[in-house]
Amino acid sequence: MIRIDDPADPRIEHYRSVKDRDLSGRGGRFMAEGEVVLRNLLSPGCRFSAESILLSEARARSSGDLLAALPADLPVYVAPQVVMDAIVGFHIHRGVLAVAFRGERPTADEVLAGLPQRALVLGLVGLANHDNVGAAFRNAAAFGAGAVLLDQTSCDPLYRKALRVSVGAPLLLPHGWSDNADEMVRSLESAGFSVVALSPQGTRPLETCAWPERTALLVGAEGPGLPASLLARVGTVRITMAGGFDSLNVATAAGIALHAVRTGQAARAGD
Repeated sequence: MIRIDDPADPRIEHYRSVKDRDLSGRGGRFMAEGEVVLRNLLSPGCRFSAESILLSEARARSSGDLLAALPADLPVYVAPQVVMDAIVGFHIHRGVLAVAFRGERPTADEVLAGLPQRALVLGLVGLANHDNVGAAFRNAAAFGAGAVLLDQTSCDPLYRKALRVSVGAPLLLPHGWSDNADEMVRSLESAGFSVVALSPQGTRPLETCAWPERTALLVGAEGPGLPASLLARVGTVRITMAGGFDSLNVATAAGIALHAVRTGQAARAGD
């Protein structure tokens, strides 16, 4: 462990002014915040590699098991809480940060090519809210999705806040990008997926559907939802709700639908 007492120490340059860099980018890197996210970053199933870690003194004292398992060549910087706060630009009560290498963004086609024959995919279209993207990834991981696809208008799941809300799910769950919703659907259909859009105006109730072994579930942003052209192109389903109310948070709706699809696929396969 490397002690840091000066917020201007050049060795912790990538941790300086965290919120400003959330907006300006980190040059091929991303930041992980919190112990749970860090543990996922360091787990064998993670597809990314950590460059360094910054801990408060209190966190360093309470994370002995985690530190003992780190590679010997991974720098671990430790700073008093007041110095860490000065480095990042706000009071970071979690006391855990890490910088990792991003690598190239995989395409939807590349991600789909690596999935097994029976697979569930969640597609995010126009989700610009970091909390919703993070929660959607968390639900996708919890309900056994094999991958998440995003269009270019959706926010980056490796953005610090989205990654924190997701408890690190994008570090473990494959995700790929499409230029737009139409391209996403084309990629899914070419890979043999039955594509279904979730909408309050869906033609079929969720609970009445049978789910093929390759199913992709698409969700859109709260408010505008999915484009009308997309809804006209693919099958649509809805979640039955109490009379007079037809609104759910998009991540909540995705979680309900993912559970239904996973359960239906397992029943069909006799699992």
